[in-house]
Amino acid sequence: MTQSTGIRRDHNGSRPLLVDAALTAADRGWPIFPLRPGSKTPALHRDDRCPRTGACVGGHVKWEQRATTDEAVIVRCWSHKPYNVGLATGPAGLIVVDLDMPKANSSQGAPDGADNLLALCERAGQPVPATLTVRTPSGGIHLYFTAPDGIRLGNTAGKLAPLIDTRAHGGYVVAAGSTTASGIYEVTDPSPVAELPVWLLALLRPPAPRSVCLRMPGAVRAGSAARAALDAECDAVRQAPAKQANNTLNRSAFKVGRFVAWGDLPREEAEEAFQAAGEDRGLTVAECRATIRSALDSSARTVRARETA
Repeated sequence: MTQSTGIRRDHNGSRPLLVDAALTAADRGWPIFPLRPGSKTPALHRDDRCPRTGACVGGHVKWEQRATTDEAVIVRCWSHKPYNVGLATGPAGLIVVDLDMPKANSSQGAPDGADNLLALCERAGQPVPATLTVRTPSGGIHLYFTAPDGIRLGNTAGKLAPLIDTRAHGGYVVAAGSTTASGIYEVTDPSPVAELPVWLLALLRPPAPRSVCLRMPGAVRAGSAARAALDAECDAVRQAPAKQANNTLNRSAFKVGRFVAWGDLPREEAEEAFQAAGEDRGLTVAECRATIRSALDSSARTVRARETA
């Protein structure tokens, strides 16, 4: 057994057995699902390839709904291939703060996510939280926190500070013990998972609803129509050909932007949903963020009144 992770190693001790990485997470009550070997991409089938059998007999079931803590299911799955382990943060009741590293083309000495978190803590007059910590192969850091009761938080990208993202409902992280070509996701601080600090929760909570000047009359079932459109366009992004991923994200976000402008859909909800879809398709956090904001802004500038749309 390794002291830091509790994950058993294979016969030559060279790398963790991924089935044990999966069971280690599941033993903590954290639902998991398979990622492609050596990758951060879900290994589950897409909607357009769904056989509509098994768990999907009643309709396509996405990765967040398929995540499980069932030991028999996990052993059967991870004995099939050396899948990496995706941890569904929402069902796990977790908020994971992701501290990224600067891009390779950034200026020398540019602050990373950890530096920005330290500055954020200093401005708030708070210590850097001590909690379960995982180092990523790229040198980034994942800080694990328990989600607050009765408050549903979604994913964020750069909301706290540059190079600081969060994963909650609708998001996932790669669990400790998983590997990529760059290395291993490794526990560096085995402290108990702490509650999300109140001051961080205050920064992450969605803003109070604001009046929207473009709200138009005749919005029969507008909210449900808006969310149906959002779901459909997010699926389109996830299924886009690799070379068309960014263009599809831009086009889909622009289409949904009219519902945001009409007040049928909170902008933050649209941004978070498209961010998750774009990242699932393989786009970077920064690519998604820039494309989504540009598309929604453009849609808001050109939207027509509801009755003429």
